[in-house]
Amino acid sequence: MMKFCKQSIQFILFAVTMFTLFSFAPGKAYGPTATSNKSNVTKSSFSLYQKLALAAKGLSYQAFEMAYTGMHELYEAGKIQNNQLLTIVDFSLPSTQKRLFVIDVIKGALLFNTYVAHGKNSGKLMATRFSNRPNSYESSLGFYVTENTYKGKHGFALRLNGLEPGINDNALNRGIVMHAANYVNEQFIRMQGYLGRSEGCPALPPKITSAIINTIKEGSCLFIYSTNQQYLAQSTLAQALPDSLLQNAEVNAANSL
Repeated sequence: MMKFCKQSIQFILFAVTMFTLFSFAPGKAYGPTATSNKSNVTKSSFSLYQKLALAAKGLSYQAFEMAYTGMHELYEAGKIQNNQLLTIVDFSLPSTQKRLFVIDVIKGALLFNTYVAHGKNSGKLMATRFSNRPNSYESSLGFYVTENTYKGKHGFALRLNGLEPGINDNALNRGIVMHAANYVNEQFIRMQGYLGRSEGCPALPPKITSAIINTIKEGSCLFIYSTNQQYLAQSTLAQALPDSLLQNAEVNAANSL
């Protein structure tokens, strides 16, 4: 009897130890596959945001959580196929800052952080005007899914399919793509005080463009963010966000006017 009790205690201790090890393993998944509801998505996003020290790199938690939560919703709806990679362009930041972020949300890693241009009619230093109209030369906000690559007048480029009706769903027709541009560099910033501008495309530094495109192509989520009241009011994806997050976004949008 004593031998049986001793064996039982040893088994219980072993089980508790194994549970502890696997529950708190350092390689845990941060992405939506590790969550089951909106509350857990929010907790997971905050944990990842802190781990990557994104605040120190200029990315607000509001921008990150909107992107992360929206990606989760789009994946659940079958609108994107890749829920591991999340690309965020934060147009609430000036063009002199590195405001493009490519994140592996499953491994918990920041893969790229670099400069990105906005449309020439969206503003100079800051992007303040946005449009879905052809020939507007303005950037479009919201959620996109990355499509295929091709070689065109800008060289190697990535097609972007806008997922939000009336906001960015003309992206393919407008030829809004991710491509390299010689005006996206620090020398241009030093000369002009702001980054070079595109015809509405999120243009990148030439040296790193191919690496970024090959990483995020074919089915991953791109979110272009700004504290813009019109976007928040019009976007069904934004309206589906948790109430507290949407309220904070609306307050920030009002304060930015």
